Order: sequence, then C-alpha cells, then structure tokens
Amino acid sequence: MANSAHLNYVLRLADDAVIQGQRLSEWCGHGPILEEDIALTNLALDCIGQARALYALAAERAGAGQTEDDFAYFRDEEAFRNHLMVELPKGDFGFTLMRQFLFGAFNWLRMEHLSGQTQDPELAAIATKAVKELRYHVEHARDWVVRLGDGTEESHRRVAESLAALWPYTGELFAPDSIDEWALQAGIGPDLNALHSRWTAIVEAALTEATLDLPSSTGWMQSGGKAGRHSEHLGYLLAEMQSLARKHPGVTW
Repeated sequence: MANSAHLNYVLRLADDAVIQGQRLSEWCGHGPILEEDIALTNLALDCIGQARALYALAAERAGAGQTEDDFAYFRDEEAFRNHLMVELPKGDFGFTLMRQFLFGAFNWLRMEHLSGQTQDPELAAIATKAVKELRYHVEHARDWVVRLGDGTEESHRRVAESLAALWPYTGELFAPDSIDEWALQAGIGPDLNALHSRWTAIVEAALTEATLDLPSSTGWMQSGGKAGRHSEHLGYLLAEMQSLARKHPGVTW
C-alpha cells in the first residue's frame, strides 16, 4: 500500500490525463478538417489510455478494493488534482493546439523523467509507454502553433490571443507544492525548476518560429488545481463525463 503522498502523486498524473483526454474528445466530429478530427480523437484516446493505467496503479496501491472507475467517475471535483490549464473549455482550434503544446511539453518532460529516473518501477513502466505518445503530441501541436502563428493575419491573431489567455496558467505547472516536494525528495518525481528551464527553451523556440512573442513570466499566475480548488469548468466537464457511470453504478458492458 502506497503512502498518501505517493498515491496522490499518481492520482495527479492520472487526473491530468483524464481531463485532458475529455477536453480533446470534444473535438470528435467537430475538427476543422477530417484529418485533424481523427488526429485529435486519437490524442484523446492516448490520454485516456494513460489515465487508465495510472488509475489502475492507484487503485492497486490504495488497497481498499477500489477500481480505476471509482477514481475517474465517483470522485467530486474537489477531489481532483489536475492542473487548471487542462480543464479550461476547448475554445477554438488555435486555443486547443496552443494548450496542447504548452501543457504537452510540460507533460512530456515530466513523463520523460519518470520513464528513466524515478525510483518507482511500476510508474516508470507506464511513463515509458506514455512518453512515446506524448512526444508525438508535442510535435503535432508545435507544427500547428507555428503554422497558425506564421500564417494569415486572422490565424496569427487567434493563436496570439490563445497564448495570452493560457499563459497565466503555466505558472502552476512549475510551482511545487508539498506533494511535488515529497516526490522530489523520495526520488519519484522531477525537479520542477529544472523542468521549467527545459520547457522554456522548447516553448521559446517554437514561438519564435511562429512569430509570436514569449509572454513575461513575472505576471500574476493562476493556481489551485493541484490543491483541489478548481474553476467552474471542471464541474460541468465531470457532470458530462461521469453521468452514465453515476446513473448506472456497477454497470458492465
């Protein structure tokens, strides 16, 4: 049985993945072109697959007869520990791809660390599979950020507005709380300060190519998701995602 900090760290990873996957799934049937409709749906499936593996690990370690479905469908919003950025409404195509790039680069670096440097072998196995998917997620999103930023006047304006709207949520990614600090000291999770430097280099290079300005990191930043303080958007998302399971608890397919 894992200690509470260890369990909560795994759940944080799972919550990020399942909420990101749910947001991406909202593009199914609504993509701007057929190829992207399929691509975004496949990215969503990758995220859900990662979430399932992480929730299954959490359930095994909780040792209370819980299942992955219990964590995904039968917790209220204040029990979720995902970053605020992933729960924001999907917005337009530029907003989705900008979020996919900003958060995806962070998540890729986080999972890269977990795949090779964590002291948790079961978590490392999950991360090793996930990091291959996440590398493609970042490449796909980066290509679109550059294409939109260095595209038409309209596409540039929209993706610049998306960057400005999302940037205040990037601070939470690299602000360690007690769980992050425990994970670092225990040899489980990465040093978020070190990740921030690598992430900034990746983001800055892409934004330069996209003819977009890197926003200042000294402004006020949103926070609270990792502590269970969420925006109203998560409640609406969970109401939709959890409705069937809560209406028919214990149902099998």
